[in-house]
Amino acid sequence: MLGTLINVATICAGASLGALLKKGIPERIGDTVIQGLGLAVVLIGAQMALQTRNPLIVIGSLALGGAAGAGLDIEGRLEALGKKLEARFGGAAGNGLARAFVTASLVFCVGAMAVMGSIEDGLTGNPRTLVAKAMLDGIAAAIFASTMGVGVIFSAVPVLVYQGGITLAARFAGPFLSPWMVAELSATGGLLILAIGLNMLLSARIKVGNLLPAIFVAAIITAVVERM
Repeated sequence: MLGTLINVATICAGASLGALLKKGIPERIGDTVIQGLGLAVVLIGAQMALQTRNPLIVIGSLALGGAAGAGLDIEGRLEALGKKLEARFGGAAGNGLARAFVTASLVFCVGAMAVMGSIEDGLTGNPRTLVAKAMLDGIAAAIFASTMGVGVIFSAVPVLVYQGGITLAARFAGPFLSPWMVAELSATGGLLILAIGLNMLLSARIKVGNLLPAIFVAAIITAVVERM
């Protein structure tokens, strides 16, 4: 759980720094740093994607998983859930602690990077994706805290529980997955990470949430191919 612990630490540090900045962080500085980190996210995603031993498995996983995700409207449901939670808990408290906590928690927990990074950390012990996410979250926490207050720091708790739980589940499932399955799962997830980076850099709108099922489809297809 090293990646999750680093993520929690950066959120706390960013929120603490942001609470001290009364005028906030200049937009040009924040935008430039985010773009730089976006390039790093693209690099991480590309490295993971190149781990594939059979690109056809990745292609099939994205097609089938994307179809399933779009059919279930995962992206839309996540956004709707976020708005409902923010209206229920954040809106009632105005600009107070509750709103800061809910808003930051949703930003830090909802997304493919949290899911894929936690799975990668659990399966391979490599926290690189979560470390990149930690840097992004630290900057976001500073920006949020500078405008909404120190309540942002409490969002570290759901991040610890959410990402830590996925990491532990992946670690438990690891012994049941072959090295090939892990490679294809990671490669498929890498393309999703790359898509997140492109969204950050190009203001694109790739619905990465709808593609999340592809990660699990990759493991299933690989298991079938291995037995043929």
